Amino acid sequence: MTVPSQNHNGATSLEQKLVSYFSEFHLSLALAESCTGGLIAERITSIPGSSVCFKGGVVSYANEVKQALLGVSPAILEIEGAVSETCAQAMADGTRRACQADIGLSVTGIAGPGGATPAKPVGLVFIGVATSKAISAKKFLFSGDRASIRQQAANAALKLALESAVG
Repeated sequence: MTVPSQNHNGATSLEQKLVSYFSEFHLSLALAESCTGGLIAERITSIPGSSVCFKGGVVSYANEVKQALLGVSPAILEIEGAVSETCAQAMADGTRRACQADIGLSVTGIAGPGGATPAKPVGLVFIGVATSKAISAKKFLFSGDRASIRQQAANAALKLALESAVG
């Protein structure tokens, strides 16, 4: 495996590890981001050589975009809502298919400070991962302010993408 570059603290970032691993094993990644608003794509594309493995992504903030570009069914959005395990799975699979990528990664959640309900509090995030063999999603409950929740979600998504690639 190629040795990824290091950040100013001497540590290898998650996005550096992901680009290095995906590039070495000829894997491609596509993103569907909602509450992270493109943050994950920005982090990945900040790494030189990321074009070898990063196909692209969609910032699907509005439900209409989730439906039109990612193929999320209106029933999922109506019954379970955009912030749900099922929606995260559909988003991940939709972006994987649309971008013809090996792995689709999605993030949907409530970064706050508004938009929460008792059943869906601020910090609730679902991260979906789709491959040609399986589709899954994981639930997280992050704490902190909006920026902190978005960063935590991006970190968790990058880790899940790496874990799914490593197998």
